[in-house]
Amino acid sequence: MFGRVAASRLAAFLMFALACFGAPVIAHAQLQVDAVALDPALLAKAAPAMPEPFGLNAVPVTHGALLAKWNDVAAEIRAENDVLASCRNHNRSCPPAAQSFLAVIDSGRAHAGRARIGIVNRAINLAIRPTADLVQWGVPDRWSAPLATFSAGRGDCEDYAIAKYVALQAAGVAENDMRLVIIRELASGEDHAVLVVRLEGRWIVLDNRWLTLVDDSAVRRVVPLFVLAHDGVKQFAPTVVAALRPATPPAERGDPTPGALTY
Repeated sequence: MFGRVAASRLAAFLMFALACFGAPVIAHAQLQVDAVALDPALLAKAAPAMPEPFGLNAVPVTHGALLAKWNDVAAEIRAENDVLASCRNHNRSCPPAAQSFLAVIDSGRAHAGRARIGIVNRAINLAIRPTADLVQWGVPDRWSAPLATFSAGRGDCEDYAIAKYVALQAAGVAENDMRLVIIRELASGEDHAVLVVRLEGRWIVLDNRWLTLVDDSAVRRVVPLFVLAHDGVKQFAPTVVAALRPATPPAERGDPTPGALTY
């Protein structure tokens, strides 16, 4: 009799507590959902896989200065490819910059997978001295094809990324597996260019500031702005990018076109 009364009272107490405080498991699950919604890093990580780096959608850019700049450097790359092809056949008359760049390509071609990417990333990072365009050229932003960069021995972030793009393609990486991505560093507010390469379904970031290969999911405190590839220029979907960007005063909002890229 006492056992039944005690059990009845315990059950009543548990029901009262549940009504007052809620189910602990459900509350914990709700807390996790709220945390994901508030944390951009977890939100990006939890998003379903998408074709572009950083798990974001992108929309084509049909006009503007960035597209014109990318088209211009693509034309320069095609012209330099003719020089490289000639060097393959007539090595004695090959310019020193082209010989150095071909050596990078050949070293990458001798390997596969992550080793190929790492070798080219390291070789180009060490071959170029980081120099702002304003210092080197007297203009805020100038993009150069690889042989021009290797001839000068200097360049800034997009020059590194362009050289890696061309070298890896020549070494055997499919052009559809590479993207030049412009990101905004949240700590400094400056724009920066990196090459991102897809390997076994994952995007790997190649940055001129370090030799380590990093997955895009491990990159923090950045806002991806634009993605450039063989099929043109795309802008990361503004609504998604806005969700990853902290609130900024109205005076700081404006044209999404990137500014001068830092080295």
